[in-house]
Amino acid sequence: MANEGASFEDQVKDKKDTYSKENGQSGNNNTTGIEKEKLPQEMSEKVRKEMEKTRLELEKLKKEFVKKYSFIRAIGILPSQGTQKFVEEEFTNKEDIERVSKMINLVVIIPEDKYKKVKEIREGLIKIAESQKQKVWIHIMSHVDVFNYGLDGKYEYTADIGMSYPLYDKDFLANLRVAEYHKHLVLRKFEKYIVSYVIAGSFVRGDAVKTSDVDTCVIIDDTDVKRMSRLELKDKLRGWIHRYIAEAGELAQVKNVLNVQVYLLTEFWEAVKDAHPVMFTFIRDGIPLYDRGTFLPWKLLLKMGKLKPSPEAIDMFMASGDKLNEVVKRRLLDIAVGDIYWSILTPTQALIMLYGQAPPTTKETPGMLKEIFYDKEKMLEKKYVDFVEKIIKLYKDYEHQKVSEVSGKEVDQLMVEANAYLKRLKELREQIEKGAQKKTLAQAHEEVSKILGSILGEKQESKLASMFEKELINKGLLNPRHLETIKSIMKINNKDKKTKSEMNRQQVEDLRKDSSTLIRDLTEFKQREELSRIEKGRFRIKTAKGENYELISTGEAAFLISQTAIKKITNRVYESNEKELSEHLSKKAASKETRIDPKIFHILELELGQFEMIA
Repeated sequence: MANEGASFEDQVKDKKDTYSKENGQSGNNNTTGIEKEKLPQEMSEKVRKEMEKTRLELEKLKKEFVKKYSFIRAIGILPSQGTQKFVEEEFTNKEDIERVSKMINLVVIIPEDKYKKVKEIREGLIKIAESQKQKVWIHIMSHVDVFNYGLDGKYEYTADIGMSYPLYDKDFLANLRVAEYHKHLVLRKFEKYIVSYVIAGSFVRGDAVKTSDVDTCVIIDDTDVKRMSRLELKDKLRGWIHRYIAEAGELAQVKNVLNVQVYLLTEFWEAVKDAHPVMFTFIRDGIPLYDRGTFLPWKLLLKMGKLKPSPEAIDMFMASGDKLNEVVKRRLLDIAVGDIYWSILTPTQALIMLYGQAPPTTKETPGMLKEIFYDKEKMLEKKYVDFVEKIIKLYKDYEHQKVSEVSGKEVDQLMVEANAYLKRLKELREQIEKGAQKKTLAQAHEEVSKILGSILGEKQESKLASMFEKELINKGLLNPRHLETIKSIMKINNKDKKTKSEMNRQQVEDLRKDSSTLIRDLTEFKQREELSRIEKGRFRIKTAKGENYELISTGEAAFLISQTAIKKITNRVYESNEKELSEHLSKKAASKETRIDPKIFHILELELGQFEMIA
């Protein structure tokens, strides 16, 4: 294990420096394990291969470590700039320190309850490394050892461990890394205001899971604020501190969510003096990642028993127990009046809307429920209508302060009745939707049959699909996909109950949408056809005097239109109007023929004098 050799990070740095010198560039002295995956494009292929070889060797080593000791929480490569501190804790000899510092230094995090076997574990890891001929040095720690650096004020140690490149991690390194990045961002912006940056919660206790937040606390010094109020200072800094959470997650390349609490120094101390249990717990469990002589003294005073609650604080917390009955009664009333009421009213109104009615008011709801589903449709039992009336009455009595409490037994009974009612509503919804589906299908069938018949001139429904295919699809006049819609709709009629019952809600909705598209396209086609027939009988006329007219022939008659009048021409000229013209145009649109009587032109010549037809 303790063989000489350049560390992985130093290999990367040395190669980059060599390249930079050859090309007249300055070297980069900040390379860490985290940058390993982002090797610069300008590196030679030889260097890349060496780096990849080292990575694969470490990956193999990691797998063997975890295979033998599955309880390992994390394995990381310590950054080169921080390695020497850890080596100096193990060695006093200068030659040993220099030799080991040049090696790849791995930090292996194990659970605290396994630390009693640390000697055995170290020997096992060394044996694996030697069997693979890996030039690495191993530092074994529990999470307690890591956090003890914070308690000793050695914040750069916890930072280096957090910035270790993770070969293996059950979220320990990730949690520490995201907290370290957030701390760095906060201090860079507001260092003169920050007195403590502390981590706590399940992460520090060692019982965090993948879904656990990383609980942190930032304490702001407000004792020397001059240009703004204390609350203004807190709001301003809190906004920035919370904004840095997402940035820290991106920098750390982890999804861990920081749960950050921000306190003013004065309000934190007030909470400590009032013996707030949350603060006592936080001071007891918290580990500083940064502290300017504030948090650690509190922690020491608490451990010495010097932080004690005042008599007033004890009275305040004891009094909270006296309010138990009042709190329970209020919550029972909230459940009965609030939760149950809205859980009953909203679905009831939704069902009435599903039936096709406008949403009723609270007062109207029981009456409409009874009128529609009990009196008219005979679909709902009277006991359910009565229950809705009872719930609404209870709510109104509460609003008018006629009810101040309900018993637990009453709430239980209301819950039983509410669940039974909601179950019945679901059944009722299915019944309503089936009826609505039948109505939808029947309406689609009727509308499609009617418009198809008017276009094709066919009254026998059985022939509509085949004629539609022959006259419209095969001639390329309409989209071929409409044929399947028509065939499906033609199967839906009052006699075909089996087809209706086999269709589910989604199938009915899909058919409704397809039929709407079909009806739209058929309507547009019919309108185009009618307009085309009308246009065939439309002419423009210009007289010798330069007057312009429009002549429209509808077969039964012709109409002469000027800017000031509408005249009808049959065997002579009559005064007419827009209404009569529209009636004749409607008849012409329905007719497949466009005829014009030649006598009309003779009558026009007598009426207008000489004229010519123009395009």
